[in-house]
Amino acid sequence: MALPLVAIVGRPNVGKSTLVNRIAQTNDAIVHEMRGVTRDRSYHRADWNGLDFMLVDTGGIEVASDDAFQGSIRAQALEAASQADAILFVVDGRVGLQTDDEDVAKILQKAHAPVMVVVNKMDTPNREDDIWEFYNLGLGELWPVSAAHGHGTGDLLDEVVRHLRESAAASGADAGISEPEGAEEAINVAIIGRPNAGKSSLTNRLTKNDRSIVSPVSGTTRDAIDTLVEHDGTFYRIVDTAGLRRKSQIDEDVEYYGYVRAMKAIDRADVAVLVMDASIGITNEDQRVANYAEERGCALIVVLNKWDLVAGPEAKQDVRDALEEDMQFVGYAPDVAISALTGKGVDKVWAAIDKAYASFTTEISTSRLNRWMAEIQESGYTVTKGKAILRVKYVTQTGSRPPRFTFFCNRPDIVTDNYKRFLENRLRKTFDLAGTPVRLGFKKKD
Repeated sequence: MALPLVAIVGRPNVGKSTLVNRIAQTNDAIVHEMRGVTRDRSYHRADWNGLDFMLVDTGGIEVASDDAFQGSIRAQALEAASQADAILFVVDGRVGLQTDDEDVAKILQKAHAPVMVVVNKMDTPNREDDIWEFYNLGLGELWPVSAAHGHGTGDLLDEVVRHLRESAAASGADAGISEPEGAEEAINVAIIGRPNAGKSSLTNRLTKNDRSIVSPVSGTTRDAIDTLVEHDGTFYRIVDTAGLRRKSQIDEDVEYYGYVRAMKAIDRADVAVLVMDASIGITNEDQRVANYAEERGCALIVVLNKWDLVAGPEAKQDVRDALEEDMQFVGYAPDVAISALTGKGVDKVWAAIDKAYASFTTEISTSRLNRWMAEIQESGYTVTKGKAILRVKYVTQTGSRPPRFTFFCNRPDIVTDNYKRFLENRLRKTFDLAGTPVRLGFKKKD
């Protein structure tokens, strides 16, 4: 069923993300005193008086600005407003009416959806004598609130819901963002990588829209952005994340929040798509990001982006050799060479995601596993320590997402890392577990 859409717009640093978090009752939207923290538009589910709706948090609009991102930020915000069933235009009651407020108001006066002027940062109730200047915006009634403390938000939401219900009744049909039947089974895909590797460009290719701002400036994406996509009958929830770097190199609070959101996106991902810049080769940061995904147990594929910038077959082979050498610890991850800028090879990413997800969720019967184990035992390879000899009684799969296998044996204490690697390699060779980590456990069985 489609959800009504409520866009939250305004100039920078008026408290839009704080209001989003207040209404949605989450901390999903990054809040920081720095201007321009929110750049892409992000979606957050909320409800009030029995009505579910979707909030859209947008970047701060500055009509006259030389910020490198402002054109894209403004386009993102206006796109959200054009899709909305209601618009909350947030202004700052502490600093009063600003030129940028008037510029945004002129744009919103042409909007088809109802616009409510939300005068934020009115932290002391019943002290609203100084807000009347905002009537000069020509957008009707004012709604004084304190997003930080919650004052006035209930009355505001009552009005929002009233507009949404009237709009739905007048149209006779649902409007907003659809959550189609089957979407709850969507495969969660996190697009990860170091800054400026091409994650947002790949996200835009996969989702066939411009939800994520693309720029050559490192660190453009500062939050994790979800987009629901249907491809060949399967739903995917694509999450573009902030570029990951080691925590010691993060020198801004807001970048740290983006790092935390990215790690949370990996935690809930079924498949992580690690985007690397093939034109500069494999870096320590690429290895570090791959390790994050491996530690958290999600499936993994490697995308060698900017492949068109790698000149000649020898240079391309050098990149693949370096990948095999430097990424041995995630050697199970298949690689796909693409150019997100031109779109070449991007279709292969879907097939790689599907294969990795199939491995990630696979279930192997106990009978098949024990026939496999019997073949290994017939070869005579095992572990010994002094007079002790490891004897595996049986093996069974005890979990999935990722697959977990438990070996019941007489002496789990003498199992070595080399033996674990041997078993994992044989498992992968026999059962085709490409794209997923596997977990092995050993328990005593007399």
